[in-house]
Amino acid sequence: MSSRSRSANQAGTIIAIVADIMALILGLWILMYLLDANQGNDFVQLIHDTARWLAGWSYDLFTFDRQWARVVAGYGLAAVVYLFVGHAIANRAHR
Repeated sequence: MSSRSRSANQAGTIIAIVADIMALILGLWILMYLLDANQGNDFVQLIHDTARWLAGWSYDLFTFDRQWARVVAGYGLAAVVYLFVGHAIANRAHR
């Protein structure tokens, strides 16, 4: 295996891992919101702030009447897009 293809494989793996971590944070916030996690907790606040930043483009994209539906749709869409795009780029780098 040439060093160029090894570098491409490593880059693809890193991209996939970053996409997975981003989706994990978004999914974790959705779960914390649905389970009514303590908003005063520093870890919960860190996850919320990070998820809000990651989903800045999709948050409040949908205007459901229920807040929980907005959270699931807005943050869930961002998680799915990050997974899809991240893994598509990673697969492209592996070729």
